[in-house]
Amino acid sequence: MDELFELIGKYRIVPVIKLEKVSDALPLGKALLEAGLPVAEITFRTPVAQEAIQLLRGNLPSLCVGAGTVTTLSQIEEAKKAGAMFIVTPGFNPRIVDTCIEEGIPIIPGVNSPSQIEQGLERGLDILKFFPAEASGGVKMLKALQGPYSDVSFVPTGGIDESNMMQYLQLKNVFAIGGSWMVKEDLINTGKFDVIKTLCKDALARLGEPE
Repeated sequence: MDELFELIGKYRIVPVIKLEKVSDALPLGKALLEAGLPVAEITFRTPVAQEAIQLLRGNLPSLCVGAGTVTTLSQIEEAKKAGAMFIVTPGFNPRIVDTCIEEGIPIIPGVNSPSQIEQGLERGLDILKFFPAEASGGVKMLKALQGPYSDVSFVPTGGIDESNMMQYLQLKNVFAIGGSWMVKEDLINTGKFDVIKTLCKDALARLGEPE
């Protein structure tokens, strides 16, 4: 689990991906690897998520693949069977969080309030998704949370793109950011994987080389 978070913390960008076709999974995964960004969050917003994760895990072992937008217990099982290395949820569902903890699955649950943060702390979680980031107060809110929750790190997601990514990443309590600007649906659906690779490279270039 520590190695997983070290990897995400090294690259600091988690591409949040919605796949409509399983056939797009491998070309997309290869584009991420070629760009030097070996992390992918495949969201359970389409019926092909489980198959796509399984395909990526089986064919691209150097890609760190997680399951996103997990909102049900059955999706946990689907993600687990597919080989997902971590799970991300949009909100804080205690049953989902507790199930992942019990089964030893790394989870980054979504929060956007002090009460939800404290639910995470109560369970020993110190890396939480801040969602929807921009709509929940964005950088200003995260700065306000630094004082009372100095031991918590966040992965803000929602409304983040190349125009504001560095505002978030410069905050002490931001572990990484999640975003889809470099893996937009229309780019995936039209097979523009070279453009995706370029956008990922550009995002990493703004951060500098990983240590």
